[in-house]
Amino acid sequence: MADSAPADRPDQPDRPVYVVGGGPAGLSVAYALRARGIRAVVLEKSEHVGASWRRHYDRLHLHTTRRLSALPGLPMPRRFGRWVARDDVVRYLEKYTEFHELETVTGVEVSRVERTPDGTGWLLHATGGRELTGAAVVVATGYNHTPLLPDWPGRDTYKGELLHAGGYRNPEPYAGRDVLVVGVGNTGAEIAVDLVEGGASRVRLSVRTAPHIVRRSTAGWAAQYTGVLVRRLPVGLVDRLARPMAKLSVPDLSEHGLPRPDTGLYSRVKEGAIPVQDVGLIDAIRKGKVEVVAAVEGFEDGEVLLADGTRVAPDAVIAATGYARSLEGLVGHLGVLDAHGRPVANGSRCSDNTPGLFFTGFVTPISGTFREVAIDAEKIAKAVEKDGAGRLSRLPV
Repeated sequence: MADSAPADRPDQPDRPVYVVGGGPAGLSVAYALRARGIRAVVLEKSEHVGASWRRHYDRLHLHTTRRLSALPGLPMPRRFGRWVARDDVVRYLEKYTEFHELETVTGVEVSRVERTPDGTGWLLHATGGRELTGAAVVVATGYNHTPLLPDWPGRDTYKGELLHAGGYRNPEPYAGRDVLVVGVGNTGAEIAVDLVEGGASRVRLSVRTAPHIVRRSTAGWAAQYTGVLVRRLPVGLVDRLARPMAKLSVPDLSEHGLPRPDTGLYSRVKEGAIPVQDVGLIDAIRKGKVEVVAAVEGFEDGEVLLADGTRVAPDAVIAATGYARSLEGLVGHLGVLDAHGRPVANGSRCSDNTPGLFFTGFVTPISGTFREVAIDAEKIAKAVEKDGAGRLSRLPV
Protein backbone atom coordinates (compact mmCIF):
# COMPACT_ATOMS: atom_id res chain seq x y z
CA MET A 1 0.00 0.00 0.00
CA ALA A 2 1.30 3.43 -0.83
CA ASP A 3 2.09 5.97 1.86
CA SER A 4 -1.36 7.36 2.52
CA ALA A 5 -1.02 8.62 6.07
CA PRO A 6 -1.94 12.30 6.22
CA ALA A 7 0.70 14.67 7.51
CA ASP A 8 0.37 15.95 11.06
CA ARG A 9 -1.34 19.34 11.13
CA PRO A 10 -0.20 22.05 13.55
CA ASP A 11 -3.84 22.83 14.36
CA GLN A 12 -4.55 19.22 15.33
CA PRO A 13 -2.94 18.40 18.69
CA ASP A 14 -4.26 14.84 18.82
CA ARG A 15 -1.93 12.28 17.31
CA PRO A 16 -2.18 8.68 16.11
CA VAL A 17 -0.45 5.72 17.63
CA TYR A 18 2.28 4.38 15.37
CA VAL A 19 2.84 0.64 15.28
CA VAL A 20 6.24 -0.28 13.85
CA GLY A 21 6.01 -3.67 12.15
CA GLY A 22 3.22 -5.39 10.21
CA GLY A 23 3.50 -8.91 11.58
CA PRO A 24 1.08 -10.75 13.90
CA ALA A 25 2.06 -8.68 16.95
CA GLY A 26 1.76 -5.31 15.22
CA LEU A 27 -1.51 -6.12 13.48
CA SER A 28 -3.02 -7.38 16.75
CA VAL A 29 -2.22 -4.12 18.51
CA ALA A 30 -3.54 -2.06 15.59
CA TYR A 31 -6.86 -3.92 15.78
CA ALA A 32 -7.11 -3.61 19.56
CA LEU A 33 -6.51 0.15 19.32
CA ARG A 34 -9.00 0.52 16.49
CA ALA A 35 -11.59 -1.41 18.49
CA ARG A 36 -11.28 1.32 21.15
CA GLY A 37 -11.74 4.06 18.57
CA ILE A 38 -8.08 5.04 18.55
CA ARG A 39 -6.36 5.71 15.24
CA ALA A 40 -3.41 3.38 14.76
CA VAL A 41 -1.06 3.49 11.79
CA VAL A 42 1.03 0.41 11.02
CA LEU A 43 4.39 1.18 9.43
CA GLU A 44 5.87 -1.82 7.60
CA LYS A 45 9.24 -1.64 5.85
CA SER A 46 8.43 -4.33 3.26
CA GLU A 47 5.76 -4.14 0.60
CA HIS A 48 3.37 -6.52 2.37
CA VAL A 49 2.22 -7.39 5.87
CA GLY A 50 3.56 -10.62 7.31
CA ALA A 51 6.95 -10.17 5.67
CA SER A 52 8.82 -12.53 8.02
CA TRP A 53 6.35 -15.32 7.40
CA ARG A 54 6.69 -14.90 3.65
CA ARG A 55 10.44 -15.53 3.96
CA HIS A 56 10.22 -18.75 5.98
CA TYR A 57 10.95 -22.17 4.47
CA ASP A 58 8.19 -23.90 2.53
CA ARG A 59 7.28 -26.73 4.90
CA LEU A 60 6.90 -24.56 7.99
CA HIS A 61 3.73 -24.94 10.02
CA LEU A 62 2.73 -23.29 13.27
CA HIS A 63 3.69 -25.46 16.22
CA THR A 64 0.67 -24.07 18.05
CA THR A 65 -2.90 -25.04 17.32
CA ARG A 66 -5.15 -23.12 14.97
CA ARG A 67 -7.66 -22.35 17.73
CA LEU A 68 -5.03 -20.89 20.06
CA SER A 69 -3.19 -19.01 17.32
CA ALA A 70 -5.96 -16.74 16.06
CA LEU A 71 -5.46 -13.01 16.55
CA PRO A 72 -8.18 -10.97 18.30
CA GLY A 73 -11.32 -10.35 16.31
CA LEU A 74 -10.96 -13.02 13.62
CA PRO A 75 -10.81 -16.82 13.97
CA MET A 76 -8.57 -18.83 11.67
CA PRO A 77 -10.61 -20.84 9.12
CA ARG A 78 -11.13 -24.52 9.95
CA ARG A 79 -9.92 -25.47 6.48
CA PHE A 80 -6.40 -24.47 7.56
CA GLY A 81 -6.24 -27.60 9.70
CA ARG A 82 -4.92 -27.98 13.20
CA TRP A 83 -1.32 -27.01 12.37
CA VAL A 84 -1.48 -24.00 10.07
CA ALA A 85 0.91 -23.89 7.11
CA ARG A 86 3.13 -20.93 6.32
CA ASP A 87 1.15 -19.84 3.25
CA ASP A 88 -2.11 -19.99 5.20
CA VAL A 89 -0.59 -17.84 7.96
CA VAL A 90 0.26 -15.25 5.30
CA ARG A 91 -3.27 -15.43 3.86
CA TYR A 92 -4.71 -15.00 7.33
CA LEU A 93 -2.60 -11.91 8.07
CA GLU A 94 -3.66 -10.37 4.75
CA LYS A 95 -7.32 -11.12 5.48
CA TYR A 96 -6.94 -9.81 9.03
CA THR A 97 -5.67 -6.48 7.74
CA GLU A 98 -8.47 -6.23 5.20
CA PHE A 99 -11.27 -7.45 7.47
CA HIS A 100 -10.47 -4.97 10.24
CA GLU A 101 -9.68 -2.16 7.79
CA LEU A 102 -6.34 -1.55 9.43
CA GLU A 103 -4.43 1.53 8.33
CA THR A 104 -1.14 0.20 7.01
CA VAL A 105 1.64 2.08 5.27
CA THR A 106 4.07 -0.28 3.54
CA GLY A 107 7.52 0.39 2.14
CA VAL A 108 8.33 2.68 5.07
CA GLU A 109 11.13 1.80 7.46
CA VAL A 110 11.49 3.58 10.79
CA SER A 111 15.14 4.16 11.62
CA ARG A 112 14.92 6.02 14.93
CA VAL A 113 12.37 6.79 17.63
CA GLU A 114 12.83 9.67 20.06
CA ARG A 115 10.81 11.96 22.30
CA THR A 116 9.31 15.07 20.74
CA PRO A 117 11.08 18.28 21.79
CA ASP A 118 8.16 19.27 24.02
CA GLY A 119 8.09 15.80 25.63
CA THR A 120 4.40 15.24 24.84
CA GLY A 121 4.79 12.48 22.26
CA TRP A 122 7.12 10.52 20.04
CA LEU A 123 8.98 11.48 16.89
CA LEU A 124 9.70 8.77 14.33
CA HIS A 125 12.35 9.20 11.64
CA ALA A 126 11.45 7.11 8.62
CA THR A 127 12.20 6.39 4.98
CA GLY A 128 12.40 9.37 2.65
CA GLY A 129 13.10 11.88 5.40
CA ARG A 130 9.67 11.44 6.97
CA GLU A 131 9.22 12.74 10.50
CA LEU A 132 6.05 11.38 12.08
CA THR A 133 4.71 12.48 15.43
CA GLY A 134 2.68 10.03 17.49
CA ALA A 135 1.01 10.04 20.88
CA ALA A 136 2.48 6.59 21.50
CA VAL A 137 4.63 4.04 19.69
CA VAL A 138 4.39 0.27 19.70
CA VAL A 139 7.53 -1.48 18.45
CA ALA A 140 6.64 -4.84 16.90
CA THR A 141 9.49 -5.45 14.48
CA GLY A 142 9.76 -9.09 15.46
CA TYR A 143 11.94 -11.64 17.16
CA ASN A 144 13.30 -12.92 13.82
CA HIS A 145 14.53 -9.64 12.42
CA THR A 146 18.13 -9.94 11.24
CA PRO A 147 19.80 -13.30 10.42
CA LEU A 148 22.64 -13.96 12.85
CA LEU A 149 25.63 -15.79 11.38
CA PRO A 150 28.47 -16.48 13.84
CA ASP A 151 31.86 -15.04 12.98
CA TRP A 152 33.53 -18.45 12.88
CA PRO A 153 37.31 -18.43 12.30
CA GLY A 154 38.00 -19.02 8.63
CA ARG A 155 34.40 -18.32 7.62
CA ASP A 156 35.35 -15.63 5.11
CA THR A 157 37.78 -17.92 3.32
CA TYR A 158 35.41 -20.90 3.14
CA LYS A 159 34.72 -21.72 -0.52
CA GLY A 160 31.82 -24.12 0.04
CA GLU A 161 28.16 -23.18 0.14
CA LEU A 162 27.29 -21.48 3.41
CA LEU A 163 23.94 -19.86 4.03
CA HIS A 164 21.80 -18.84 6.96
CA ALA A 165 18.60 -20.80 7.51
CA GLY A 166 16.71 -17.62 6.64
CA GLY A 167 17.75 -18.22 3.03
CA TYR A 168 16.61 -21.86 2.98
CA ARG A 169 13.34 -22.57 1.17
CA ASN A 170 13.11 -26.29 0.37
CA PRO A 171 15.36 -29.37 -0.04
CA GLU A 172 15.29 -29.46 -3.83
CA PRO A 173 18.72 -27.80 -4.34
CA TYR A 174 20.27 -30.29 -1.89
CA ALA A 175 19.02 -33.57 -3.31
CA GLY A 176 21.93 -36.03 -3.51
CA ARG A 177 24.21 -33.70 -1.54
CA ASP A 178 25.98 -33.88 1.83
CA VAL A 179 24.61 -31.15 4.10
CA LEU A 180 25.60 -29.96 7.57
CA VAL A 181 22.89 -28.15 9.52
CA VAL A 182 24.24 -26.04 12.39
CA GLY A 183 21.92 -25.48 15.33
CA VAL A 184 19.23 -27.63 16.88
CA GLY A 185 16.43 -25.22 17.60
CA ASN A 186 13.07 -25.78 15.93
CA THR A 187 14.32 -24.35 12.65
CA GLY A 188 17.48 -26.48 12.48
CA ALA A 189 15.61 -29.63 13.52
CA GLU A 190 12.90 -29.14 10.92
CA ILE A 191 15.32 -28.29 8.12
CA ALA A 192 17.33 -31.42 8.89
CA VAL A 193 14.18 -33.55 8.58
CA ASP A 194 13.17 -31.70 5.43
CA LEU A 195 16.55 -32.44 3.84
CA VAL A 196 16.26 -36.15 4.69
CA GLU A 197 12.80 -36.36 3.20
CA GLY A 198 13.92 -34.32 0.20
CA GLY A 199 16.68 -36.74 -0.80
CA ALA A 200 19.91 -35.30 0.58
CA SER A 201 22.60 -38.00 0.50
CA ARG A 202 23.78 -37.24 4.02
CA VAL A 203 22.49 -34.93 6.75
CA ARG A 204 24.49 -34.01 9.84
CA LEU A 205 23.20 -31.84 12.65
CA SER A 206 25.74 -29.82 14.63
CA VAL A 207 24.73 -29.44 18.29
CA ARG A 208 26.40 -27.26 20.91
CA THR A 209 23.83 -27.59 23.69
CA ALA A 210 21.45 -30.55 23.91
CA PRO A 211 17.87 -29.27 23.52
CA HIS A 212 14.70 -30.24 25.28
CA ILE A 213 12.54 -32.15 22.81
CA VAL A 214 8.78 -32.49 23.22
CA ARG A 215 6.11 -34.21 21.17
CA ARG A 216 4.01 -31.64 19.35
CA SER A 217 0.93 -33.65 20.27
CA THR A 218 0.35 -36.78 22.35
CA ALA A 219 -2.99 -38.61 22.01
CA GLY A 220 -4.52 -35.39 20.72
CA TRP A 221 -3.16 -33.27 23.58
CA ALA A 222 -1.04 -30.49 22.07
CA ALA A 223 2.16 -29.51 23.85
CA GLN A 224 0.86 -25.95 23.73
CA TYR A 225 -1.98 -26.87 26.09
CA THR A 226 0.55 -27.87 28.72
CA GLY A 227 2.45 -24.65 28.09
CA VAL A 228 -0.69 -22.61 28.75
CA LEU A 229 -1.38 -24.50 31.99
CA VAL A 230 2.12 -24.12 33.46
CA ARG A 231 3.15 -20.69 32.21
CA ARG A 232 2.35 -19.00 35.56
CA LEU A 233 3.82 -21.73 37.77
CA PRO A 234 7.23 -21.37 39.48
CA VAL A 235 10.08 -22.17 37.12
CA GLY A 236 11.63 -24.78 39.42
CA LEU A 237 8.33 -26.62 39.79
CA VAL A 238 7.80 -26.84 36.04
CA ASP A 239 11.38 -28.05 35.60
CA ARG A 240 10.74 -30.87 38.07
CA LEU A 241 7.44 -31.86 36.48
CA ALA A 242 8.94 -31.86 32.99
CA ARG A 243 11.71 -34.38 33.74
CA PRO A 244 9.57 -37.51 34.23
CA MET A 245 7.27 -36.48 31.38
CA ALA A 246 10.26 -36.23 29.05
CA LYS A 247 11.46 -39.68 30.01
CA LEU A 248 8.03 -41.14 29.31
CA SER A 249 7.42 -39.43 25.96
CA VAL A 250 10.86 -38.95 24.41
CA PRO A 251 13.42 -41.77 24.03
CA ASP A 252 16.97 -41.37 25.26
CA LEU A 253 19.10 -40.45 22.23
CA SER A 254 22.42 -40.46 24.08
CA GLU A 255 23.83 -43.34 22.05
CA HIS A 256 23.11 -41.29 18.93
CA GLY A 257 25.04 -38.29 20.25
CA LEU A 258 22.14 -36.34 21.71
CA PRO A 259 21.96 -36.76 25.51
CA ARG A 260 19.16 -35.45 27.65
CA PRO A 261 19.81 -31.84 28.65
CA ASP A 262 21.18 -31.19 32.13
CA THR A 263 19.18 -27.99 32.67
CA GLY A 264 15.47 -27.58 33.35
CA LEU A 265 13.00 -27.16 30.50
CA TYR A 266 11.31 -24.02 31.82
CA SER A 267 14.61 -22.54 32.97
CA ARG A 268 15.77 -22.75 29.37
CA VAL A 269 12.53 -21.18 28.13
CA LYS A 270 13.10 -18.21 30.43
CA GLU A 271 16.53 -17.83 28.81
CA GLY A 272 14.90 -17.72 25.38
CA ALA A 273 15.31 -21.36 24.31
CA ILE A 274 11.96 -22.88 23.37
CA PRO A 275 11.82 -26.71 23.38
CA VAL A 276 12.17 -28.44 20.02
CA GLN A 277 8.82 -29.78 18.93
CA ASP A 278 9.30 -33.11 17.23
CA VAL A 279 8.19 -33.20 13.60
CA GLY A 280 10.23 -36.27 12.69
CA LEU A 281 13.65 -35.53 14.20
CA ILE A 282 13.52 -38.29 16.81
CA ASP A 283 12.85 -41.02 14.24
CA ALA A 284 15.39 -39.58 11.81
CA ILE A 285 18.12 -39.68 14.48
CA ARG A 286 17.21 -43.17 15.68
CA LYS A 287 17.30 -44.49 12.12
CA GLY A 288 20.65 -42.82 11.41
CA LYS A 289 19.21 -40.55 8.74
CA VAL A 290 20.28 -37.48 10.72
CA GLU A 291 23.74 -37.78 12.33
CA VAL A 292 24.40 -35.66 15.39
CA VAL A 293 27.88 -34.10 15.47
CA ALA A 294 29.70 -31.64 17.70
CA ALA A 295 29.47 -27.85 17.56
CA VAL A 296 31.18 -25.93 14.77
CA GLU A 297 34.40 -24.21 15.80
CA GLY A 298 35.54 -22.83 12.47
CA PHE A 299 36.57 -23.48 8.87
CA GLU A 300 39.96 -24.48 7.48
CA ASP A 301 41.18 -25.75 4.09
CA GLY A 302 37.65 -26.27 2.81
CA GLU A 303 36.60 -28.29 5.85
CA VAL A 304 34.47 -27.59 8.89
CA LEU A 305 36.23 -27.90 12.26
CA LEU A 306 34.12 -29.36 15.06
CA ALA A 307 34.52 -28.92 18.82
CA ASP A 308 35.55 -32.54 19.36
CA GLY A 309 38.51 -32.13 17.03
CA THR A 310 37.00 -33.86 14.01
CA ARG A 311 36.66 -32.37 10.56
CA VAL A 312 33.85 -32.77 8.05
CA ALA A 313 33.64 -31.72 4.43
CA PRO A 314 29.97 -31.27 3.51
CA ASP A 315 28.80 -29.89 0.18
CA ALA A 316 26.74 -27.25 1.96
CA VAL A 317 26.41 -25.73 5.43
CA ILE A 318 23.07 -24.33 6.57
CA ALA A 319 23.37 -22.22 9.72
CA ALA A 320 20.20 -22.27 11.83
CA THR A 321 21.91 -19.93 14.28
CA GLY A 322 19.09 -17.57 15.09
CA TYR A 323 18.35 -13.91 14.59
CA ALA A 324 19.18 -10.56 16.15
CA ARG A 325 16.39 -8.19 17.13
CA SER A 326 18.45 -5.24 15.86
CA LEU A 327 16.74 -2.66 18.04
CA GLU A 328 19.87 -0.71 18.94
CA GLY A 329 19.63 1.85 16.13
CA LEU A 330 15.90 2.27 16.61
CA VAL A 331 15.67 2.72 20.38
CA GLY A 332 19.09 1.90 21.85
CA HIS A 333 19.68 5.53 22.83
CA LEU A 334 16.60 5.52 25.09
CA GLY A 335 17.95 3.09 27.68
CA VAL A 336 15.16 0.55 27.09
CA LEU A 337 17.31 -2.44 26.09
CA ASP A 338 19.23 -4.89 28.26
CA ALA A 339 22.79 -6.09 27.67
CA HIS A 340 21.55 -8.60 25.09
CA GLY A 341 19.59 -6.04 23.07
CA ARG A 342 16.21 -7.17 24.41
CA PRO A 343 13.53 -4.74 25.61
CA VAL A 344 13.58 -4.46 29.39
CA ALA A 345 9.80 -4.03 29.40
CA ASN A 346 7.33 -5.93 27.24
CA GLY A 347 3.60 -5.81 26.62
CA SER A 348 1.64 -3.16 28.50
CA ARG A 349 4.57 -2.17 30.71
CA CYS A 350 6.73 0.81 29.78
CA SER A 351 10.09 1.78 31.16
CA ASP A 352 9.79 4.57 33.73
CA ASN A 353 11.64 7.06 31.55
CA THR A 354 9.77 6.24 28.31
CA PRO A 355 6.01 6.41 28.91
CA GLY A 356 4.05 5.67 25.76
CA LEU A 357 6.72 3.42 24.22
CA PHE A 358 5.66 -0.22 24.10
CA PHE A 359 7.23 -3.45 22.84
CA THR A 360 5.43 -6.62 21.80
CA GLY A 361 6.49 -9.91 20.22
CA PHE A 362 10.03 -9.99 21.60
CA VAL A 363 9.68 -12.95 23.93
CA THR A 364 9.27 -16.66 23.24
CA PRO A 365 6.50 -17.80 25.59
CA ILE A 366 5.99 -21.48 26.31
CA SER A 367 2.27 -20.97 25.68
CA GLY A 368 2.68 -19.81 22.07
CA THR A 369 3.72 -16.52 20.52
CA PHE A 370 0.54 -15.84 18.55
CA ARG A 371 -1.59 -16.46 21.63
CA GLU A 372 0.48 -14.19 23.85
CA VAL A 373 0.75 -11.27 21.40
CA ALA A 374 -3.04 -11.43 21.03
CA ILE A 375 -3.41 -11.13 24.80
CA ASP A 376 -0.79 -8.38 24.99
CA ALA A 377 -2.53 -6.39 22.24
CA GLU A 378 -5.62 -5.73 24.35
CA LYS A 379 -3.51 -4.84 27.39
CA ILE A 380 -1.40 -2.40 25.36
CA ALA A 381 -4.47 -0.77 23.85
CA LYS A 382 -5.96 -0.32 27.31
CA ALA A 383 -2.73 1.22 28.62
CA VAL A 384 -2.48 3.56 25.63
CA GLU A 385 -6.05 4.76 26.10
CA LYS A 386 -5.55 5.31 29.83
CA ASP A 387 -2.27 7.20 29.52
CA GLY A 388 -3.01 9.15 26.33
CA ALA A 389 -6.42 10.59 27.07
CA GLY A 390 -6.84 13.94 25.32
CA ARG A 391 -3.86 13.48 23.01
CA LEU A 392 -4.98 10.50 20.94
CA SER A 393 -6.34 10.81 17.46
CA ARG A 394 -9.82 9.27 17.44
CA LEU A 395 -11.50 7.52 14.56
CA PRO A 396 -14.65 9.15 13.18
CA VAL A 397 -17.82 7.70 14.64
